[in-house]
Amino acid sequence: MNDNQLLRYSRHILLPQIGIQGQEALIRSHVLIIGAGGLGSPAAMYLAASGVGKLTICDNDEVDLTNLQRQIIHSTGRIGTTKTNSAKKTLAGINPEVNVITLNERMDEEKLLRVVANADVVVDASDNFSTRLAINQACIIRKKPLVSGAAVRFDGQVAVFDLSQGHSPCYQCLFPGTGENEDMRCAIMGVFAPLVGIIGCVQAAETLKILLNIGETLNGRLLRLDGLTMEWRSVKLNKDPACTACGTDEPVMI
Repeated sequence: MNDNQLLRYSRHILLPQIGIQGQEALIRSHVLIIGAGGLGSPAAMYLAASGVGKLTICDNDEVDLTNLQRQIIHSTGRIGTTKTNSAKKTLAGINPEVNVITLNERMDEEKLLRVVANADVVVDASDNFSTRLAINQACIIRKKPLVSGAAVRFDGQVAVFDLSQGHSPCYQCLFPGTGENEDMRCAIMGVFAPLVGIIGCVQAAETLKILLNIGETLNGRLLRLDGLTMEWRSVKLNKDPACTACGTDEPVMI
């Protein structure tokens, strides 16, 4: 690292769990963030500020006035522009050293497998069930750690599915893709603005811990937050041997 980097990341370097070697590991890391909305905003901003060297941000939507109540990576002047380009501009202002790759497109199975393969960690900041299942399946096939978050109304949840480990449960172990899980989108249900910030920040923290191999991640646990009472609840997750996604010997995209 050069002198400017030593200064920029000095508060990380002071932590014995990180130090210079850990910070250099972050600089060499690549994180894929799917979704540049309420969850993806704080996750991307903290990962960029922390010095993750490469961020790939995938979102095919444009900035809308209704987004600005919670999607803090965007601004009023960027209404009508793509979320990925808006996010890239904000991240450049936070840390110009980070290489931000934008994918302003909807990912099909082939593209998803390709972008997941190139990442060290995948952050699922999407807002619909079908996308979460597809991301989960790609991470199983590519054996990549998945940091999953969701928030609606006053309820938030976050979990880690470290699919590089064979004993780890996957997202579909928790939410079987039977069609019984209906999307509860913010546009219909509403969402408390700070809630997505809290969950997105936890996703960023878990991502950094995975990249640094420090502490104990949420792998095998679901952390749930009631935003009205600020009560957290931790639920242990087990791998489902009957899971149609990760319970087979050779998982394939479905």
